[in-house]
Amino acid sequence: MVMYLASTKTWYLERVLYLIAGIMSLLGVSLGFFLSPWGFLLNVLVGLNLIIFASTGFCIMSVLLARLGIQAKCSKE
Repeated sequence: MVMYLASTKTWYLERVLYLIAGIMSLLGVSLGFFLSPWGFLLNVLVGLNLIIFASTGFCIMSVLLARLGIQAKCSKE
């Protein structure tokens, strides 16, 4: 069995992207549980964005992070 371990020495774009997705997902669950069921809509939007990113390679958050100067670990094609 092969286990993939990502480097934790730097904060590269892909790592920050997963961090933001996790924070937004936990925020959506918290809002939905404590305030209003409409908070779960945030989880739906995060999930849709992850599906769109996986199928097309386009992610609006990665564009914003790149404009903020965060470097990608993956090479550009």
